[in-house]
Amino acid sequence: MSFRLSLRALALAFVSLVPMSAAHAQPERPLRLVMNTELQVLDPIMTTAFSTRTFSYMVFDTLVAVDSRGEMRPQMLDSWEISTDRLTYTFRLRPGLEWSDGRPVTAEDCIASLRRWGARDGLGRQLMQATKDLTAVDASTFRLELKEPFGQVIEALGKTAMLVPFMMPARIANTPATTQITEIVGSGPYLFVREEWRPGDRVVFRRNPRYRPRSEPADGLAGGKVVHIERVEFVSIPDASTKVNALLAGEVDLLERAPPDFLARLRRDRRVTVTEARGAGLELYGALALNHLQPPFNNIRIRQALQLALRQPEIVAALGFPDNMVHQQCLTLFLCGGPYATDAGGERFAREDLPRARQMLQEAGYNNERVVVLHASDSALIDPIGLVAIEQMRRLGLNLDVRITDWATVSQLRNQRGPTGEGGWSALPLVWTGFDMANPMTNPVILYNCSDAFPGWWCDQRQVPLLREFAAEPDMARRRELAARIQELAREHVNLVTLGQFASPATYRADLQGVIEMGVPVMWNIRRAQR
Repeated sequence: MSFRLSLRALALAFVSLVPMSAAHAQPERPLRLVMNTELQVLDPIMTTAFSTRTFSYMVFDTLVAVDSRGEMRPQMLDSWEISTDRLTYTFRLRPGLEWSDGRPVTAEDCIASLRRWGARDGLGRQLMQATKDLTAVDASTFRLELKEPFGQVIEALGKTAMLVPFMMPARIANTPATTQITEIVGSGPYLFVREEWRPGDRVVFRRNPRYRPRSEPADGLAGGKVVHIERVEFVSIPDASTKVNALLAGEVDLLERAPPDFLARLRRDRRVTVTEARGAGLELYGALALNHLQPPFNNIRIRQALQLALRQPEIVAALGFPDNMVHQQCLTLFLCGGPYATDAGGERFAREDLPRARQMLQEAGYNNERVVVLHASDSALIDPIGLVAIEQMRRLGLNLDVRITDWATVSQLRNQRGPTGEGGWSALPLVWTGFDMANPMTNPVILYNCSDAFPGWWCDQRQVPLLREFAAEPDMARRRELAARIQELAREHVNLVTLGQFASPATYRADLQGVIEMGVPVMWNIRRAQR
């Protein structure tokens, strides 16, 4: 069969608990994963697209990684030490690490990578602002000195949320943060086979012979990333029925998302396994991003009217998932079930009141301005929730111009800041993972406030010092108080509108061994059962 590529990073990872002694790849057919949206950008700090993050975990590695319990563990690092005043961090790299071009990984490489990441990422910027000095001690050791307390240094280095601090050689990392890198050299478990990349069809990887896995078993995104299948292909099959039939026929091995309409059928079929995808980090979060730079959503009162008009229960019902896979109404920005979950500010939209929302819209001075909505119909998740949100926007009385296209096109168009008459946009539905949303320091709704780094370009200066205080605060109870206050302000300002929280399972061939769930799809450590 033929494939078209349509790739987007998901909220699931596939990692096994097999012994590290089985470190040699098995010569067999490729492992094929069907993703949701197309890969457009290869530079991990240039976009928040999930497809780029998934690509990057294949070819790059991180200093620190999160395990299945949510704990931060050394990955490229051998160890770290923290001074008693918690202002100095000393990091030591594992011996023998190499880039895929054969050169050794050095402390200077890591420093350059962190500085480039810190120029783009919201949490990275916070860390760099708190940094006094970042210097190499020797070829395998570097030191971070803070000028003020920053309570999440290790968490920043191991963050799974966009943008992830992936390491690359200094000669590449010295590329300006505003310019995309053109060469892909990493120290991850796979090599990107550029000559076989066919945008719109497939992305190809093969095992990196220079990768040095850790000695401990894989656990979440931490541990040894042992490759058992030499070649991996990310392929695109946009049609839901076709991708399901391809899985059942064994032509592909994994689906990032089980299409909602086929979920019951897949659960009954013994040829495949459907994951549970439950738990705060694994669930997904729908949102409607708004362009704060242009009318009508540069008007806070119009944003508040829209927030009141959108009804989460109706939106998540469109996914067709069982009741135990959706939250009928989730009032928190920080993920229902997460450590910072709070209903603060939720009273602004908790009760359905469309007449009041219409009155607010009229009082705000809405004059039938055109509202351009960018809608990615190729996403099995964005499409159903977005269509219901669009209908609710019409019900409110907004004059909509809906541009239906694919996610790859949306991800390009959303960077346009100008008026709608000059190629600009007003709103777009999207989905984030639980790992992105659960912490104010990684939550894009909060982290990108006043950063100019995410399409929508919202800015409420009242939230900025509170997030800075949150970053420095060691006490969890106080951090929860700060999170609640930040959320209250974000709901008042309407950074964006939330559409609901839900689980979305992956599915894979039953002969795959060692597949567990995480927040990012990864292909290492998977093997096929012997027949």
